[in-house]
Amino acid sequence: MSEAHNPTAGEDRTINILQLYPREMNIYGDWGNVLVLKQRLKWHGYTANVLEYNVGDDFPADVDLLVGGGGQDSGQVVIQDDLQAIAPTLRAMAEDDLPMLAICGLYQLFGNFFKTHTGTVIPGIGLLDLETHGGTERLIGNVLSVSEEFGEIHGYENHSGQTFLGSGVRPLAEVRKGEGNNSKDNWEGARYRNVVASYLHGSLLPKNPAIADFLLQQAVIRKFGSFEPRPSSAKDLAELAKLSELARQHASQRPR
Repeated sequence: MSEAHNPTAGEDRTINILQLYPREMNIYGDWGNVLVLKQRLKWHGYTANVLEYNVGDDFPADVDLLVGGGGQDSGQVVIQDDLQAIAPTLRAMAEDDLPMLAICGLYQLFGNFFKTHTGTVIPGIGLLDLETHGGTERLIGNVLSVSEEFGEIHGYENHSGQTFLGSGVRPLAEVRKGEGNNSKDNWEGARYRNVVASYLHGSLLPKNPAIADFLLQQAVIRKFGSFEPRPSSAKDLAELAKLSELARQHASQRPR
């Protein structure tokens, strides 16, 4: 990590957001998570520079925040060798407290392994202490979960993988409606250092701005040493907070 300093007027306030495998791992609207981070950074007085990494690309040297989405089993097979090649870099980033958001398919592959329902084992990268076993039943529907860190978390799940957390991670939230990680233990997602992982699409961040702000604040603090939103953002953020809360209230009342 570079030496911390506070940006001054006229100084570069750019945050580099890397979207991991957007070609293969970007379904159910997960691209919306990047759009939310980009807009909220703008409101806070920072500039988002969105980068992409796909199979075979050179991994960017300067990354401040990483976002990965969901994908079908076929997409996971396509990226697995490349993901293993960059695994040491990703693990080092996580240990250096780089904020990351991993959704569904990449949530699974950030773990130790994903064993499909046919018995095929797709190795994970061990960034998160968890394992996933493919099931014959799909877990589909709206989810309401509660986190001490982020409050109510709303989203939509669509997965057959059953994910079980190890001792090296903690759950993101406790499920109040829906299934979450699996149909047995009532947990949703995982947390490790500045990594947030979840099965929730929808996409996740528009419905859950507290998680978005956590990720971008950690990125800014890590790069500049402090988070200093500009006062001009207050009105926009207040109006958006009202709309977000209305959307969350509506989502909580929707059937499974």
